[in-house]
Amino acid sequence: MMSFLPPRLRHPAWAVLMGTALGVAFWVHGGPWAWSGLLACLGGFGRAVFVYRMGREDTDEGALAADRADERQRLVSLRSHTLSAHLATAGAFIGMCAGIADRASWWWPFAMVLALAGFGFLFGLSSYGYGEPEPDPGDDGAEAGQPARSPAQR
Repeated sequence: MMSFLPPRLRHPAWAVLMGTALGVAFWVHGGPWAWSGLLACLGGFGRAVFVYRMGREDTDEGALAADRADERQRLVSLRSHTLSAHLATAGAFIGMCAGIADRASWWWPFAMVLALAGFGFLFGLSSYGYGEPEPDPGDDGAEAGQPARSPAQR
């Protein structure tokens, strides 16, 4: 996604981007909360400095901050993302059901979150290889349905 950035700068760049986006949103909204945009921007820059400095350390947290996690850390991250997706989907479903039962007009954002989660799930299945395995390039199909012979048996 951000392969043009060195791994150590990826997480700080996201922190700056998210803080700036939130700050601009508060500033565009205006009103009495417009000053919060400055705090959001400063918070994003502060988080970026913190994450960048943490990435220098030779610890588990430093490896995560510098985007050099090993398989164990990536598995823990994958499981936590899966749990958060399940909880967000369940919350959206509960909110949609409550809005429909209340005959309110605010149920549709929950339905949009559910649709986005479903689309993301299907997109992930198609991107990460669900379905038929790709045929072996050296297989001519003559032995369809038969187990492949080892080189020692040929």
